[in-house]
Amino acid sequence: MASSALHSNFALFSPIKKPVQTITTTSYTPIRCGPRDNRGPLMKGRVLSIEAIQAIQSLKRAHRGDPTKIDDFLSKTLSRLVKADLLATLNELLRQDQCDLALRVFSAVRSELWYKTELSLYADLVSALARKGMKEEIDRLICDLEGEGSVRCDDKGIVRLVKAVIAAERRDSTVRIYGLMKRSGCGGGDEYVGRVLSRGLRRLGELGVADEVDLEFGRLSKGNLEKVEA
Repeated sequence: MASSALHSNFALFSPIKKPVQTITTTSYTPIRCGPRDNRGPLMKGRVLSIEAIQAIQSLKRAHRGDPTKIDDFLSKTLSRLVKADLLATLNELLRQDQCDLALRVFSAVRSELWYKTELSLYADLVSALARKGMKEEIDRLICDLEGEGSVRCDDKGIVRLVKAVIAAERRDSTVRIYGLMKRSGCGGGDEYVGRVLSRGLRRLGELGVADEVDLEFGRLSKGNLEKVEA
């Protein structure tokens, strides 16, 4: 009897076995989602407004549709955009290499009262057109630039435009840009611009114009200068 009670007490104070917890680990393989087409991501800090996004989508749909109605559609769509949205639409179309539409939008930009000659815009257009092999459109664009009269000599877009046209191997357009710079009083200015222009003209076979650029920007030594003048 005592033995039974003792056994009962031991059982009462025996430790309780806790269930063993099984820790399962799951490994995850990271998946990177790329763009759905060949377009790159938006530039850091660039946020398109709803109006600009809708305009871009509408223009692309219209461009794929009836080409005879595109001009009227462009006029109605772009006239509703404020300056910031119009420029954002142009830049985004250039980023997507939608050059035909970008040229039409740029024409609308140039018709605005607030527009002033912006060489950086021209440089972006030339680079996009060059990527698409639209060389004749580059020449027409530079002719349009000539029609705007003059350029600002302190415009940082000058060197970008010169580089873009030279990279596109447009000899006549490069010579036209130099002539425009000269008429605008940019000769003898930034030596770096003169050096880029001179090297580009020589590469394109315009040696005489390149020598003139060197004279204009004062890059020739006295001996070479006397040789050219002779």
